Amino acid sequence: MKQFDYLVVGAGLFGSVFAREAADKGKKVLVIDKRPHIAGNVYSENTEGIHVHKYGAHIFHTNNTVVWNYVNRFADFNRFTNSPVANYKGELYSLPFNMYTFNKMWGVVTPQEARQRIEAQRIEAGIVNPRNLEEQAISLVGRDIYEKLIKGYTQKQWGRECSELPSFIIKRLPVRFSFDNNYFDALYQGIPIGGYTKMVENMLKGIEVRLSSDYFDNKAGYDGLADKIIYTGPIDTYFQYKLGCLEYRSVRFENELLDIDNYQGNAAVNYTDSETPFTRIIEHKWFQFGKDDEGNDLPKTVISREYSSEWKPGDEPYYPVNDEKNNKLYEGYRELAAAEENVVFGGRLGEYRYYDMDAVIASALDLCGREL
Repeated sequence: MKQFDYLVVGAGLFGSVFAREAADKGKKVLVIDKRPHIAGNVYSENTEGIHVHKYGAHIFHTNNTVVWNYVNRFADFNRFTNSPVANYKGELYSLPFNMYTFNKMWGVVTPQEARQRIEAQRIEAGIVNPRNLEEQAISLVGRDIYEKLIKGYTQKQWGRECSELPSFIIKRLPVRFSFDNNYFDALYQGIPIGGYTKMVENMLKGIEVRLSSDYFDNKAGYDGLADKIIYTGPIDTYFQYKLGCLEYRSVRFENELLDIDNYQGNAAVNYTDSETPFTRIIEHKWFQFGKDDEGNDLPKTVISREYSSEWKPGDEPYYPVNDEKNNKLYEGYRELAAAEENVVFGGRLGEYRYYDMDAVIASALDLCGREL
């Protein structure tokens, strides 16, 4: 008899949701994670009362009522609305691109004028069917906005020319011919009060969790503990890179605790020129409106500068590079995964795809429905 019904490799959102649902169905579950903490990349740690998003900013947003009701079982959410600002050499613009952006860029005051500007610049560029990110961006917002607010930032983020990137990447970026400053087109949005770590702690309540435990340090031993494995790590790592390394973009964070109460007045400011080496600065206290969990004003602030880089083994993999070459390589790994008995691959790394948090949870719940 195995000691556990399920071994969950990874204590991030996907693994934690599955572990919770399996435990609630009476299954015996063990969760392991190579990091010294739970919650994966949504992990937040308390610094001077500020919940610092250690692996980059995470704002929960969804139109999925089932997912929203699910996360509210484990946390109360505040009313945070994501309204980032773009800084181009000291000029500030609204993100998402909206009438504030168009007015600042061109002096236009009506949606019709803004559309005419964009259409004229698209025609001038000779774009009919956008073939890459650059052409898609110019079609959406015109060359002026592309040059100032998209080109430099995107090339820093991906380490590639915009003309070499697929067009679908920019389609995530909202463009509005209104004065709506909400970046996400989502019915539900907010940040867990008390931080994401507390939310995942509540998910894993009563479930055995072993931290600082690398699955691959003793794979045979761990496999022997459970009838089935839920694996949420990198799929190419599982197969010892036998088909080659999948590519990712990684991010390095430069954090500062400052003895002032306000550094930039907003949670996120993107630096869109190519000369500034970092992509954005996050000021974490504004995710909680400048107050601690008891509602007191926070006298200090924490900022994080984000530097994007090419991933190499040993770095943290953040964004899958879902171009044609890597997607083809992933398909090879997916075929290997399908042949693995008693192992299920899931989540951002296990499925080599960029997932928003709500989609991770929906995917995990879908697996629970089929598996449990």
